[in-house]
Amino acid sequence: MAFDSPLAGEIWSSKYNFRPAGGGGDGTLQGTWSRVAAALAEAEAPDLRTPMRERFEAALRDHRFLPAGRILAGAGTARTVTLFNCFVMGRIPDDLSDIFAHVREAAITLQQGGGVGMDFSSIRPAGAPVRGVDADASGPLSFMDVWDAMCRTILSAGQRRGAMMGCLRIDHPDIEAFIDAKRDGARLRNFNLSVLVTDAFMAALAADADWPLTFEGQVMGLVRATDLWSRLMRATYDAAEPGVIFIDRVNAQNNLGYCETILASNPCGEQMLPPYGACLLGSINLARLVATPFQDGADLDLGALSTLTHTAVRMLDNVIDVSRYPLEAQATEAKAKRRIGLGVTGLADALVFCGVAYGSDRAVELTGQWLSTIKREAYRASAELAAEKGAFPLYDPAILERPNLASLDAETRDLIARHGLRNGCLTSIAPTGTTSLLAGNVSSGIEPVFAYSYVRKVRQPDGSHREEPVEDYALAVWKRLHGDAPPPEAIFVSAQTLAPEDHVRMQAAAQAQVDSSISKTVNCPADIAFEDFSDIYLLGWRSGCKGMTTYRPNAITGSILSVDPEPAPVGGPILTPRPEALDGATYKLVWPESAHAVYVTLNDVEEGGVRRPFEIFINSKNMDHYAWTLGLTRMISAVFRRGGDVGFVAEELKAVFDPRGGAWLGGRYVPSLLAAIGGVIERHLVATGASPAAEQPPAAIAPAGSAGQACCPRCGGFELVRKEGCDSCLSCGYSKCG
Repeated sequence: MAFDSPLAGEIWSSKYNFRPAGGGGDGTLQGTWSRVAAALAEAEAPDLRTPMRERFEAALRDHRFLPAGRILAGAGTARTVTLFNCFVMGRIPDDLSDIFAHVREAAITLQQGGGVGMDFSSIRPAGAPVRGVDADASGPLSFMDVWDAMCRTILSAGQRRGAMMGCLRIDHPDIEAFIDAKRDGARLRNFNLSVLVTDAFMAALAADADWPLTFEGQVMGLVRATDLWSRLMRATYDAAEPGVIFIDRVNAQNNLGYCETILASNPCGEQMLPPYGACLLGSINLARLVATPFQDGADLDLGALSTLTHTAVRMLDNVIDVSRYPLEAQATEAKAKRRIGLGVTGLADALVFCGVAYGSDRAVELTGQWLSTIKREAYRASAELAAEKGAFPLYDPAILERPNLASLDAETRDLIARHGLRNGCLTSIAPTGTTSLLAGNVSSGIEPVFAYSYVRKVRQPDGSHREEPVEDYALAVWKRLHGDAPPPEAIFVSAQTLAPEDHVRMQAAAQAQVDSSISKTVNCPADIAFEDFSDIYLLGWRSGCKGMTTYRPNAITGSILSVDPEPAPVGGPILTPRPEALDGATYKLVWPESAHAVYVTLNDVEEGGVRRPFEIFINSKNMDHYAWTLGLTRMISAVFRRGGDVGFVAEELKAVFDPRGGAWLGGRYVPSLLAAIGGVIERHLVATGASPAAEQPPAAIAPAGSAGQACCPRCGGFELVRKEGCDSCLSCGYSKCG
């Protein structure tokens, strides 16, 4: 089976092609489909395994149904990994030993491939007394730093970047510090942050009332609700975080509200979960269900959508029985409620095929129609499975009175009343980063298209690059049908041309048909005025959304927009040309495990009277270091040449641990040679005044757009985009969440 693009083939080869050490494995994409289908069919009765395997494989073929990345990578491989993408961990006790027990649980979960979400509201605020030891508490943010360091450690020992969500209630006494935490460009980099916003706070905000900050029933502070909200929106404007979760709305609309309380969300916000809850994800590719794209009367095949929904529900339900679980508590929770998260991808491309502009009234109408079909058929499929295999153990007929089921048609409700449900929750819309690339670069989830075409740079063995054009699936189909004829601009809209209100309208239309929540980012231009930005979360609240997140290019995280404004896209950012001569310094680094010293040279450039680093060279006679030092110098030099606050480079390197052990240098323990190099960079930045901690103002108050673009943690390039609450790289295909 041919791939739709070279990028799709590279994604498959690097992430989903099973190649065991002894030989064999997938061999082809069709082999991957066969492996996954056979593994999921093992949960069926023996006489059904063959027909179900064939049915599952047919759904996977042509990328019509895309199970989440953990399923594609792990099903049928016998690896000690989970097939669930993300978890919410248990409620964190306000006790030191128990807190570190929960750090251990999170580490185990991350190690096996699951992202984690936590609510830190149960930890006492900074400055509160700790009885028995005559000390003051350090507060939840200090313990979040522990989780962050743990996640970096897991990352340094493995291949997959860990993903975490940190939540704090809006009435917690440390909420202001939490809101401002991401203003520090080096802090909590492995976390997404969300504020748990209550109905009571929204009422106080509407009334312009004071808002009490409490812990365990004790009022510990008082703030004006409008001041706190303004602080939240200003932080989001400046640093793209935190997002918000309307936690009371989430619990009020939860199908399982009769037997659980939602604690937090998974890292990208599409699954709101109770303690030890797990999210099991898969997406129907709407772009593949429009039979006659760009023709008059083009529409999505609702019959095919209904059939595919039934198959997808059965496949995901089977994953619950064949998956491993990092913790026994997670297995117990998953099997008691059999929660699944069936969603969609390719919505924007499907709309384009139907001649509809994303964000328009017609797009809102079609989104509601298509997703209501999935909702209805998912519930019918689950009721039929309950008749065949039994309802989920905690099923209660009272579930029919919950909001998501009360709106179902009479026929579907009658089917549920007779048989029950196999699954307690059925739908959510997750990030589909790399699986969308695998499917030919279809638009992700319900996001608009970020860029219809761009140029990806592919590194060659000799260190040079070749340029490879990458096109969105809809544009590729247009060219296949219409050649060089320009596509109609009225329907080929992108994330960069949409108003924030268009994003919210689409999210709200989808949320009305979804059990759980939606991973969606409201992308805003760097020059949007704060007055035009400040009501986005309020608009989401009024529109019925359960959570919101935004992204605006800023001085702290950098710019995510990497598409040239001219019609012809370019391969990447234009870097500052190198002057003929530069001043700098060379540092000698003696590492005990190396037979030869390592020399680190940092050269600087002066711009506007300010000195900043421009390039780095790392040299040693020890040829064992050659490959990684060459790659490191190229990547860091690229970061330096972009300008902006580069202090995070030193911080990230200093956090790398060598599993073989570190060394004592200058009376301090350094966990790895890379960490030692990070220390040298930090010293140089401070010595030259380039460090944010030295003479420059903090990044949080730098003018908008003054920083460079965000840097990909895998390839070092500057083609990161933020969508579905997740960083994805247009250049190498990296996805934080996929």
